[in-house]
Amino acid sequence: VQLQASGGGLVQAGGSLRLSCTASGSIFSIDRMGWYRQAPGKERELVAIIIIDGGWKKYADSVKGRFSISRDNAEKTYLQMNSLKPEDTAVYYCYADDVDTDEYWGQGTLVTVSS
Repeated sequence: VQLQASGGGLVQAGGSLRLSCTASGSIFSIDRMGWYRQAPGKERELVAIIIIDGGWKKYADSVKGRFSISRDNAEKTYLQMNSLKPEDTAVYYCYADDVDTDEYWGQGTLVTVSS
């Protein structure tokens, strides 16, 4: 499975961005897709994750009510980020795992929120 992320950029506090992740390869084996982020000097943390049928989602407490994860089909996952804060500044990584618990990572996309 290969993951391609896009949609990062620079936005003012209070603004919105939408991240996209497109999977290719053995997409039939994907179980969950989601997003992690890593801010400078901090560990990578889970932002949001969704199961393949969209019936289960999980969010970090820090983004609940502001971010929304969705899946278009087996290939695409989106992260709608609203009411962005400077502390949301990080490199965001697309993530997927499969039924064999193998994990896959996309390249990071930088999100910068200015105050």
